[in-house]
Amino acid sequence: MQLSEGCADPFGPKALRAGMGSTFRVPLRPFEILPGSVALVAAGGVPLDEVDLERYPNFVLGAEREGLPEDVAGRCDVAATIPLRDAVDSLNVAMAGTIALYSRWRKAGV
Repeated sequence: MQLSEGCADPFGPKALRAGMGSTFRVPLRPFEILPGSVALVAAGGVPLDEVDLERYPNFVLGAEREGLPEDVAGRCDVAATIPLRDAVDSLNVAMAGTIALYSRWRKAGV
């Protein structure tokens, strides 16, 4: 897992409690945009179901409120948006990540 500058402290008391010990099992490394990265953006991206997720297997997600900084999204290979239905105004970052991973799994035909 990679965490960028300014993100929440993964070793803060609330994060440690929420992670129930798993924090120490997930290796952390410095943040970098990997080749084949998809920036998940709230608006203005290609619909996620149109992205070749075999060619672009890495997802970059931003903060809950602010989303990805423009300079980070601009360094990704493609920007994608998860189309929302009328009943849903927005997604939190955990749900957006879940949908993106499910989309990749579904397209892989596993």
